[in-house]
Amino acid sequence: MTEFISKSEQDTIEFASKIASKLQAKDIVVLSGELGCGKTKFVQGILKYFGLENEISSPTFTIVNEYDTPTFPIYHFDVYRLSDIDEFYAMGGEEYFEKGLCLIEWGEIIQDALPDSYIKITFQKDNGNENIRKLKIETFGEKYKNENFSNGHIF
Repeated sequence: MTEFISKSEQDTIEFASKIASKLQAKDIVVLSGELGCGKTKFVQGILKYFGLENEISSPTFTIVNEYDTPTFPIYHFDVYRLSDIDEFYAMGGEEYFEKGLCLIEWGEIIQDALPDSYIKITFQKDNGNENIRKLKIETFGEKYKNENFSNGHIF
């Protein structure tokens, strides 16, 4: 497990961009934390790395937005409004896992649908300073025991 302290939205965007340099097709990143804690800013940083920072829109009402990079698609999910995991299966959500990079806000809602290997980033607000966020990064599964993610360090 790794922790990162973000002191601003720009810190979060830059940190996400660093992580994006290690990501590839079939990677899954689960973003967890309360409303307004920086999950969408993090996605903006991922997209920035791929030259898509001006493309972001919240998928809150569409469940998933797709962004194309030259090498693979990026799927940005917001599963907050799903009533249960069955709704995720009904939309064919798990099929996206094999097609591109998946960024899943509120991923704990579909925990049982996730494959064995994924990255989970938990965002936590600081009660003393509204700009500070603590990001806890955990890796699950054998996939992330390679050189880019050894010992849970992904940057």
